[in-house]
Amino acid sequence: MIDVKKIKKDFPIFEYHPDLVYLDSAATSLKPRIVIEKEIEYYHEYSVNIHRGIYSLAERATQEYENVRTMVSYFIGARDPSEIIFTRGATESINLIAYSLGRQIVSRGDEVVTTIMEHHSNFVPWQMLAFEAGADFKVIDIDENGELKIKSEKAKVSLEGIVTKKTKILAITYVSNVLSIINPVKEIVTEAKKINSHIIVIVDAAKAAPFIRINVSDLGADFVAFSAHKMLGPTGVGVLWGKKSLLTSMFPFNYGGGMIEEVTLTKTTFRDTPYKFEAGTPHISGVIAFGAALQYLKTIGLDEIKTHEEELAHYTLEELKEVFGSNISVYGKTVERTGMVSFNLKNIHAHDAAQMLDEFHIAVRAGHHCAMPLHKRLGIPASLRASFYIYNDEKDADALVQALKKVKERLQP
Repeated sequence: MIDVKKIKKDFPIFEYHPDLVYLDSAATSLKPRIVIEKEIEYYHEYSVNIHRGIYSLAERATQEYENVRTMVSYFIGARDPSEIIFTRGATESINLIAYSLGRQIVSRGDEVVTTIMEHHSNFVPWQMLAFEAGADFKVIDIDENGELKIKSEKAKVSLEGIVTKKTKILAITYVSNVLSIINPVKEIVTEAKKINSHIIVIVDAAKAAPFIRINVSDLGADFVAFSAHKMLGPTGVGVLWGKKSLLTSMFPFNYGGGMIEEVTLTKTTFRDTPYKFEAGTPHISGVIAFGAALQYLKTIGLDEIKTHEEELAHYTLEELKEVFGSNISVYGKTVERTGMVSFNLKNIHAHDAAQMLDEFHIAVRAGHHCAMPLHKRLGIPASLRASFYIYNDEKDADALVQALKKVKERLQP
């Protein structure tokens, strides 16, 4: 069991805001003291550049930075740390693939496939790529439960008619940031590869990495992207894992310092992966502090975090339904969900409700959550989203429900 009272002592923000009920971890998680102190350590003790100097401080900074690359590879079950590329976030990671690989392999008449539940970061790059290349852009729909329409009478997962021999790219989220549904990614990858062995599968794991034990070697996908800031790490740090053979064949995303092997007046050659994708000075302190976040998560245990989140979400759903009944709409199925609950109160705009909740020191997300196609599919302009993490407990859920009762009294006609 997770000791929330003890864990909250590790997060300085609660010292400054003791009444804070933070329910927006799907947007960004709070940062524990160990992460903040690790970033400060870099600036205090060895705030120099990496991969360049041969003096001791530069060597320490480089070693600290590269140690995190190795930590990340172990964390996600990668076979080789050189398959780990540091970016500014999952958004940049996915755009890197679209630019460096997508433009090589997608042509007129090809197909690019994604889903209606994607975050804009895993939707728009592929939509734009298809448009620019003259390819067909296909979007997998959802059923009445919010699940992807990828089932058939014969199989648990079926991509027949969705993925074809013409499909060059399949981009899919591991966890919906609105519906709170965990997609059967491994099964989807397996089926896609059976239909088209040359298909490239990209997984947006930004919402999954904070609590799901990901093993990229077992998953079968070609690329996996996630962000540090959603899993206790600093903002401005992302990870792109890719198969070594694909990374080797791709051209760089940016050009500049750190990724050069040789430059002459007539030719430039680049360093091997991952460095050819990491031009310029990176967010050194952020990457190093991300290592502390990974250590913290490992200490608690991802399985324990997943169970804790799920229990809180189910408890919250039960309380919401008991108190509000038909006056509340919840989006996504009610079983096997993650620690997020997206909903709306009848005749109350999500923005109005969120603004009022702030009066009670409750922080929730309101809007389309960077998933506008999904909200349009659901027929709503916006929704409220309460997302839980290791520093939340049932008291936070109770506070949310009680505050929503007051919101309803004031705003519902």
